[in-house]
Amino acid sequence: MAKKIPLRQCIGCGEMKTKKELLRILKTEDEGFIIDATGRKNGRGAYICPTTECLKKAVKSRGLERSFKMAVSDEVYESLTKEIEAFGAEK
Repeated sequence: MAKKIPLRQCIGCGEMKTKKELLRILKTEDEGFIIDATGRKNGRGAYICPTTECLKKAVKSRGLERSFKMAVSDEVYESLTKEIEAFGAEK
């Protein structure tokens, strides 16, 4: 039997993709919101495509607020934008 591949939904575009295709945004107790490149850290996570377009859609649709059931400041979105741009430049 084929191994089941877990799918996650992007908070920006809403597409279902494999975990490897998406970035995990993590809310931690001490660091706040960070991008979890390994996907293994503890904490509540939301997934997003590694593109600035999807982040813009997530900002517009309040995707992070819905995922974490809390208000998310503009600074968080700005730092995530920088991290996603840096992530895209690495590839």
